[in-house]
Amino acid sequence: MKKWLSGIALMTAISAQAATGVSHQLEQVWFTEGLRTPESVLVHGSGDAKVLFVSEIEGQGADVDGKGGVAKMSPDGKILNQDWVRGLNAPKGLGIFKDKLYVADLTEVVEIALDSGKILRKIPVADSVFLNDIAISEKGEVFVSDTRTNKVHRIVDGKAELWLDNVTSANGLKVIDDQLIIGAGDQLLSVDREKNTKVLAKGFASGIDGVEPVADGEFVVTCWVGLVYYVHADGRLEQLIDSREEKINTADLGYDADTNTVYIPNFFKDSVTAYRL
Repeated sequence: MKKWLSGIALMTAISAQAATGVSHQLEQVWFTEGLRTPESVLVHGSGDAKVLFVSEIEGQGADVDGKGGVAKMSPDGKILNQDWVRGLNAPKGLGIFKDKLYVADLTEVVEIALDSGKILRKIPVADSVFLNDIAISEKGEVFVSDTRTNKVHRIVDGKAELWLDNVTSANGLKVIDDQLIIGAGDQLLSVDREKNTKVLAKGFASGIDGVEPVADGEFVVTCWVGLVYYVHADGRLEQLIDSREEKINTADLGYDADTNTVYIPNFFKDSVTAYRL
C-alpha cells in the first residue's frame, strides 16, 4: 500500500507538470498506518526534540463520545505515544502557544500541558457546532473556525468571542503577521485586523481543509475529499494530488519548513503520509 500511495502522488504530479508546465510535486517519504481517524497534524520543536502531534477522532466526526485524543509521532513516521491524550470528543485542529497545546473539540477548545499531556481546562465557545481548525497569533490569541456556522471565534485570556461571521464553510486557519488566512469553501482568504478581506486564490474543486504557508505568499492547501494544491503568490492553483477515486482523504496537513516535508492525515485510511515538497 505504501508503494501504491506513492504512485498516486507521483503520477498526479507528473500529469500536472505535463499539462501546465508547473514545477512543484510531492514525493512520498513514508506512510504510517495504525492511527485512529487522524484529522490534523502539527509539527513542533526542533532537532532531536521535534515531534508530530496528530489529532485522532476515532469515533464519529461530530459525536460527543470521549473516544478522541492526540497521538505523538516522530518526524520519520514512528508512533511514539498513541495515548498521549485521550478522552476528547472529535478533536480536529491543533495549535501551540508557549507551553500549551490547544485543540478544537466540537464546541470547546481544550488546553493541554505540552510537558505532561494533562488537560488543563476546556474553554467553551458559545453557539459553536463544529469547531475545526486553530491558529494562534504571536500575542497568544487563539483563533478557531466553526465550519457549520460559518464563523471564526477568538479566545483571549481564556474567554471566547465571535471574531468574524459569514465566512463560508470556514475551516483551515493560519496567522501570518497581522493577517488571518482562512480556507473558506473554494476560496483562500486573507483578513486583516480591521477585518478587511482579500481573496488570495479561488476555484478549488472542493472545500478547503488545511492551509500551510511554504514560501512568501505561497501555500500548500488540502481539500478533505482527496485534493492537494500548491497556491502561487499570484493566486494560480497547481494540483499536486487527486486521490478522490481511490477514496484517500487528505485532511488538515502539517508542514516542516526545515525539511520541506508535508504531513497529510488520510482520514478514513487511518494513516499519515509524509511527502517531500
